Amino acid sequence: MKAALDILEERISAAMEVVAGQGDCAAIVRPATDAKFGDYQANGIMGLAKKLKTNPRKLAEEVLKNLDLSDICEPPEVAGPGFINLRLKTEFVAGELLEINKDTAGLGIEKTSEPKNIVVDFSSPNIAKQMHVGHLRSTIIGDCICRMLETLGHKVIRQNHIGDWGTQFGMLINYMLHVHTAERMEGVFGTKPEDVFILEDMEQLYRHAKEEYDSDPKFAEGSREYVVGLQRGDAQVLRQWKEIVDLSLDECQKIYDYLGTTLKKEHVCGESFYNNSLPTVVEDLRHAGLAEPSDGAVCVFPEGFRNKEGQPLPFIIRKSDGAYLYATTDLAALRYRINELKANAIVYVTDSRQKLHFEMLFAVAKMAGWTRDDIELSHVMFGSVLGEDGAPLKTRSGENVKLKELLDEAVQRAMSVVEQKNPDLPAGKK
Repeated sequence: MKAALDILEERISAAMEVVAGQGDCAAIVRPATDAKFGDYQANGIMGLAKKLKTNPRKLAEEVLKNLDLSDICEPPEVAGPGFINLRLKTEFVAGELLEINKDTAGLGIEKTSEPKNIVVDFSSPNIAKQMHVGHLRSTIIGDCICRMLETLGHKVIRQNHIGDWGTQFGMLINYMLHVHTAERMEGVFGTKPEDVFILEDMEQLYRHAKEEYDSDPKFAEGSREYVVGLQRGDAQVLRQWKEIVDLSLDECQKIYDYLGTTLKKEHVCGESFYNNSLPTVVEDLRHAGLAEPSDGAVCVFPEGFRNKEGQPLPFIIRKSDGAYLYATTDLAALRYRINELKANAIVYVTDSRQKLHFEMLFAVAKMAGWTRDDIELSHVMFGSVLGEDGAPLKTRSGENVKLKELLDEAVQRAMSVVEQKNPDLPAGKK
């Protein structure tokens, strides 16, 4: 069904064209800023009057003589120098609500006449760690955006850009193979059915591995060798990496299902997917004359970005040790989504701390010609989840609050309220 605003826009524009004797007259109907003036206001008369070099109020009165809104509005009124105030009839609004109520699936929302391919990048947890409270907003907001866009008729391509690549995996694999006990390792990779390995165990191993990495140079060197093996495609290392990723994704999916989101495993497209594209990203930017060496690293300096000292701010795409960064992966992902997924728009849903990163990402992509003016790149931001002290919410031990624990507690508290208010309610309805 067509929205009231669209109907008003069409009819008033048509009446304006009749009076003006020319086409392309825009009514510019907007919701009224003050309810005492009605529900909507048409502001386009002012611009048309200037174009025709005539009195806008008299022009508005002529437009009303050629306008029939009796099935929708109370009699329109000319206000001020030439605005048209519009108040919807109660019976019209009631009728629209009844129609919407009949359309339980679409809620009366009119589908777009120009559907787009829209990529929505959201949730994006790190592998080998439990999801924490900071992932909640990206997951929920991103899922809502996907549902709204699909309701409008767009093709939505969900992308769960997980952190499944990098030094941490070499570190973790090295620790499990050479430091952790052989008996427990059998549980890690599923060779002992009675020994179930869970993500919480993996997280503890990660902490121990990080301590070893920071304190033992030999262990750190061995971990880097496993990263090389991972990048090289070593079968054993890849198998162990996949075990870690699969375990983590299984736990993430339980959270997604618990929340009732639409995210599934097939929507995962993490950092590892773009690994082979990263050297090409750097070389293409260098050949285009956009990337340059800076203190051993390779950087792009997009215009308009400066630090507090007024110096150009670098967008680092390769570190001095040859390692790639999130910036490189995000550039590879953006190019893939535009070229391969044929995205007309890309929406990134993250917290506001990444604002500068995405501003620079979009700027570099535009400089490189990897995006076009007709492709909309947007960053949907949200704030941090804060505790009573105003700082990011943590446990008493200083760790991030686990999302599963938070959700379980929320359910328990809600159940307590239900049992207090409705003690006789059947268990199946609580």
